[in-house]
Amino acid sequence: MQLRHLKAILPPTEGISKVTSLSWSSNNKRLAVVTTDRIVHLFDENGDRKDKFSTKPADPGGPKTYVVRGMAFSPDSSKLAIGQSDNIVFVYKLGTEWGDKKSICNKFHQSSAITCVAWPTQQPHEIVFGLAEGKVKVGQLRSNKPATLYAHPEGSYVVSLTCSPDGRAILSGHLDGTIYRFYFDDGVVGPSHSKLGHHVCVPYALAWGESIVAAGNDCKVVFYDSDGGVLQHFDYSGDENVREFTCAEFNPSGETVVVGSFNRYYVFSYNLHRQLWEESGVKIIDNMYTVTAFSWKPDGSRLACGSLCGTVDLYDACIRRHRYKGKFEFTYVSNSQVIVKRLSSGTRIVLKSHFGYEITKINIYEDQYLIAHTPETLLMGDLESCKLSEVPWSGSGNERFFFDNVQVCMIYNAGELSLVEYGRNEVLGTCRTEHMSPFLISVRLNEGRHAQEDNKKIAYLIDVQTIRILDLNTHITIATINHESRIDWLELNTRGSHLLFRDKKRQLHLFNLAKQERTTMLHYCSYVQWVPQSDVVVAQNRSNLCVWYSIDNPERVTVFPIKGEVEDIERSKGRTEVVVDEGINTVSYALDESLIEFGTAVEDRDYEHAVDILEPLEVTPETEALWQQLSTLALQDQKLSIAERCYAALGDVAKARFLHKVNKLSDQAATETGADGTEHYMVRAKLEMLNKHYKSAEGILLENGKVQDAINMYTEMHQWEEAVNVADLKNVPEAENLRRTHYQWLIETGQEEQAGAVKEKEGDFVGAISLYLKGGLPGRAAQVVGRVGPHTFDTGLLDTIATSLTKAAMHVRAGEYFERLSRYEEARDAYRRGNAYRRAVDLCRREFPSEVVQLEEEWGDWLVHQKQLDAAVNHFVEAGQSIKAIEAAIECRQWQKAAAIVEAQDPVTAAPFFKRIARHYEQARAYEEAERHYVRAGMPGDAVEMYCRVDKWEHAHRVAVTYMTDQEAAILYTKRARELEAAGKFKEAEKMYLTVKEHDLAINMYKKNRMYDQMIRLVSTFRKDLLTETHLHLAQQLESDANFKEAEKHYLEAKDWKSVVQMYRANELWDDAIRIARMHGGTNASKQVAYAWAVSLGGEAGAQLLSKFGLVEQAIDYAMESGAFMHAFELTRASMKNKLPEVHLKYAMYLEDEGRFKEAEEEFIKADKPKEGIDMYIHQQDWASAMRVAEQYDPSSVADVQMAQARLYIERKEHLKAEQMFIKAKRPEFAIKMYKDARMWEDAIRVAEDYLPSKVQEIHLELAASMAGGGGFGGQTA
Repeated sequence: MQLRHLKAILPPTEGISKVTSLSWSSNNKRLAVVTTDRIVHLFDENGDRKDKFSTKPADPGGPKTYVVRGMAFSPDSSKLAIGQSDNIVFVYKLGTEWGDKKSICNKFHQSSAITCVAWPTQQPHEIVFGLAEGKVKVGQLRSNKPATLYAHPEGSYVVSLTCSPDGRAILSGHLDGTIYRFYFDDGVVGPSHSKLGHHVCVPYALAWGESIVAAGNDCKVVFYDSDGGVLQHFDYSGDENVREFTCAEFNPSGETVVVGSFNRYYVFSYNLHRQLWEESGVKIIDNMYTVTAFSWKPDGSRLACGSLCGTVDLYDACIRRHRYKGKFEFTYVSNSQVIVKRLSSGTRIVLKSHFGYEITKINIYEDQYLIAHTPETLLMGDLESCKLSEVPWSGSGNERFFFDNVQVCMIYNAGELSLVEYGRNEVLGTCRTEHMSPFLISVRLNEGRHAQEDNKKIAYLIDVQTIRILDLNTHITIATINHESRIDWLELNTRGSHLLFRDKKRQLHLFNLAKQERTTMLHYCSYVQWVPQSDVVVAQNRSNLCVWYSIDNPERVTVFPIKGEVEDIERSKGRTEVVVDEGINTVSYALDESLIEFGTAVEDRDYEHAVDILEPLEVTPETEALWQQLSTLALQDQKLSIAERCYAALGDVAKARFLHKVNKLSDQAATETGADGTEHYMVRAKLEMLNKHYKSAEGILLENGKVQDAINMYTEMHQWEEAVNVADLKNVPEAENLRRTHYQWLIETGQEEQAGAVKEKEGDFVGAISLYLKGGLPGRAAQVVGRVGPHTFDTGLLDTIATSLTKAAMHVRAGEYFERLSRYEEARDAYRRGNAYRRAVDLCRREFPSEVVQLEEEWGDWLVHQKQLDAAVNHFVEAGQSIKAIEAAIECRQWQKAAAIVEAQDPVTAAPFFKRIARHYEQARAYEEAERHYVRAGMPGDAVEMYCRVDKWEHAHRVAVTYMTDQEAAILYTKRARELEAAGKFKEAEKMYLTVKEHDLAINMYKKNRMYDQMIRLVSTFRKDLLTETHLHLAQQLESDANFKEAEKHYLEAKDWKSVVQMYRANELWDDAIRIARMHGGTNASKQVAYAWAVSLGGEAGAQLLSKFGLVEQAIDYAMESGAFMHAFELTRASMKNKLPEVHLKYAMYLEDEGRFKEAEEEFIKADKPKEGIDMYIHQQDWASAMRVAEQYDPSSVADVQMAQARLYIERKEHLKAEQMFIKAKRPEFAIKMYKDARMWEDAIRVAEDYLPSKVQEIHLELAASMAGGGGFGGQTA
């Protein structure tokens, strides 16, 4: 428990101003504080002072020298009891709201000073207070008189007083250390008091919670059990800082107690798990001085503490606090008590386990309904009505909660529905159901303005077609309604007297609980609802709106044509409207509020107002039904004038006239006796007559000596026998006249049967028979003959009776009559004509034995005609008609009896019957019996097919092997397999094929239906040699069908992975091709595929692909080959810098081909190949660029440039320029050779002389040789 100081609501004074008492009101709204200044300060729940008033002395004119010893609020928080040291207890009426007028409503003068005050929560009219003379008294508010509860034997001063947590008992501590206990009268055990124990010191601090705590000036805190036994004690006598204990107070749950001392107070908490008290903390407040009073707020959230110096501190008390979904705040003030606060409005409710169990889990549903769990109980509450319930519960944790009814919480767990009414700590009722839709459960609990306290009912579904209505008070089933269709909606009316329900066929039905009658109201209903707080029903039948204003007369209905669908019923401000959605618009149809108000008036039993409502209305079927309803209720409640008016409105003149007379009689009786006229015996008798309770009316009249009135009543109603019985009973002289009058009246009114009964009773049997025959009652005449004997009457009369019986088609009576007369043949024929075959057979067994067989057959035929086939079987057997017996037994489904008869027939006759019986057993799934009869019928094939249809292959095979040849079995199985194959039942067809070893047919079946996995399974089992070939064939087929994944599987099963790769390459599924190549051909194979993929992509995309697969060098080469040099540079710089010159070279060559010579020069230089750049310029005859590059990057190539230029000049015949180039290149020999080849000998000699003197002689020799050979001198000089 955490106690956090909030504020000081009353500041301290300079001197001593002891806070003598603190008291919180039960509604948590007020805190009363009083000090030695005798002024009561009233604070609100937040600690803000709202009011104050001065107390008064016992003697109005006396001095104010008294001290207030104690205060206590009444349980309803409207009164405050104040005990004073001047021998008086005042009770102030404060009201429940701030600003209410204050007054003294009770005074209790005593002979000694008041020392303490308590007000038990279960004793709202009794205040308990202790006196200095040792007595504990109670102030009785109703009588304004005190009474002594008990007195200390030695008159020891009462120092403390406390109430039990349940408010049914008190404890008092006395100056001698004794503690007494008193129990109030709880209606079971009377009041009693006893000594609880003796504390070791004066128990100034005394409180009662989970245990009893007592403490005093010995610095020890002792906990006692309810019988006074010591549970625990805490000794602080060794602590020099601890002084005497002065007061104690338990929190509302009784699990935490504070004990006050000097400058401190101790907090003790009860450990539920260890069942021990523990010190949970000590609060030390310097300069507070002695703690003189405590008061704990009833919800447990605040603790008020008063001290010797007049200060009052307010503390926030809680174990923990947290928020729930940002909407609520839970404050755990103890393990068993939680304050639930709605953050939006600040409203609070205290959730408390009355059994003291720890609250472990709290949920709030729909922002209104509270569900909390403890180890042994379940708590639930409605935050709007602030009603809480706690019931014992041992659920599974999988409970589902339903809050469709605002009065009751429905808990569904493991197929059982439990109902708990908010505000009651018990389960209202339970029922078993699987249907928890709010449309399939209806609960009504004392609804309506004048609802009966015990009117609690529930209607629910046992199954989809059965409704049960249960009385939740008595747990007796009121009605069980069996319906032929699935029920999709039901609801009780507010009074729980009628049930509406609708089925899936959209038929609407009404069930009257009192009459146990069901009525179909509509054959099609799309919407139905009770009008709120009434017994009016609104329903929609296609385009009609149907309204029943009188539910007791469902045939009286008001119909309105509408367009659209009914959405809702709204009732407010004296109007009731049906809202209809017409698509674009919403239209409201007003109902007749006067007719609806009539129902409210009837419910309130305001019959005069009900008449006033109906008076102005026209007489229609609806109003007529309401008049009828009002008349019935008025009669039940003895409102005779109202009932008379109702019957007059209904046009029932007879009843209206009768009630008019009864009203006059009632008024006359009231005038004469001065009592209620309806209680007069004649009025009561008349009303019984009106209700046709003649026996009750007779009893009332006879009790009051009105014999003649009773006789007259019966004679007026033509109940002569009853009148005669009354006359005989009371020995009235005119009884004989009554009999004659009765007989004469019967004759005159043509009631020969009753007249004959009178004659028969008088012993005039011939006269009785004559009357019976005259009245067409020959049977009664025959009964007279039977009772008296035929010898009494002449033959002519007997024959007349027989003829009359025959003419009246009373053949059985005629047969009995003839049998009494020993005319057996006529009796037999009469029995036959009357189909009384049992009597005819019994007669024939005695008189005509040879005709018994024929009669048995006739009897059987007649029973068949009457559809009594089971009874006919035995008669056909008795008659030896086996075929008829079998047919009858089969028709009435007496299969065992039929089989027993068939077995006695020859095989040819029995075969078709065995087949029919076998068919029955097959349908009934009695397959062994069906098999036996199929075999007996010579149809083993049908037995095999039967077993195949139900997948009993072993049984089918057994029958086939036992009763059929191999060829027959094979043909049957193959035929059956093809049928199953055509029906798509391939597994069953396979079993059939395999049973007769037709493996290829099974394989081919799966092939045709493209069920290749099943096909391969069978091939691997029965055709292993063809497995590889099958895989390849299937793979090719699947490849052509573009089912590549399946094709891959079969190629791989055939170990032909290259075909898989080729398939994926052909369809450009390169990822799959690479996957297969890597998996089955290794890295090199995957690289080959990747390269092929890159080739197919081309360009930069191909190079990127090769990089992706780790083929960097190949990617670079491919990038260069495809002209993607930028990508090639990126790859080279990132992964293969040694290959960079090669890329530059290739790029330079590419640029050269593109004619971009300057860029090509740069790339040649970057590739460290200036020679190639020089060659490029030479090839382009760009001698300046070539010379520049050569001079700058490859001086050794300068001569090569000059030589190349010289050769160009040679080709152009510009020998002098060529010579100059050769000389610059320091290759004069080439210049000499040029001139020699051109036969320009003089130039050759000139160059030689200038640059190669050693060659001059050689040139002259060559010139001479040339001249000697006939060659000319050569060309001209350059």
